Amino acid sequence: MADQDKKTQESVKQAQKSPASSTQTFLKIAEIKNDTVVLKNGGLRGVLKVSSINFNLKSEDEQNAIIYSYQGFLNTLEYPIQIVIRSKKLDIDDYLEDLKKVGDNQTNQLLQQQTYEYIEYVSKLVEYADIMEKEFFVVVPYDPFRAQKLNIFQKFFQNMNPKDNYTEVKRRHEEFAELKKKLSSRINTVKVGLENCGLQVEELDTKALIELYYQSYNPTASRYQKLDELEETQIKNDTEIGRAA
Repeated sequence: MADQDKKTQESVKQAQKSPASSTQTFLKIAEIKNDTVVLKNGGLRGVLKVSSINFNLKSEDEQNAIIYSYQGFLNTLEYPIQIVIRSKKLDIDDYLEDLKKVGDNQTNQLLQQQTYEYIEYVSKLVEYADIMEKEFFVVVPYDPFRAQKLNIFQKFFQNMNPKDNYTEVKRRHEEFAELKKKLSSRINTVKVGLENCGLQVEELDTKALIELYYQSYNPTASRYQKLDELEETQIKNDTEIGRAA
């Protein structure tokens, strides 16, 4: 245990000295692990990706059923949730890559040429038409009691001095297992409630969470620098600290 504490303390010092961690210092996110977002105040966040339905195409009875199901879902909640609607430029890079492989393996020269022309047409269409897609997320929180009891002045000074320290990191690691169980219970409740409304719900895993926040904070760079291999991604600051501990 003493060796783990020493490694954690050394990792904190190294992260604080690193110039690359200066931007991350001002983010509320400390680390992402075990399909969970861990905040610097010790709070946990789970993120659910939710499908959409075309409400206007439903019959009146179906619309009423959806409304009553959603009303029942809201009445079961004893804690706040955050609903996020994200608009982003349509990304079909994987689709085009698959088509390119089909074209490369095509033995018929005419079909191969048509495949390449189709790839070029679709890529230009998406680029110039600026086609957007919407994604829907529900963020489920769980905060430790100490984070809930902060007054407005404590929150202000916490934001004024956002750098992490060894004590906070150690406390988060000790609290994580217990808080994770309570967060999972909330996530299951929200998931079942939304599925009863006819929606498809998927909990984001660690890789999906990293991609979501990476794309949200770096919308332009993320289109050209993909997170293809999570193992090769250098996630600094507290993520490294978590691995060291």
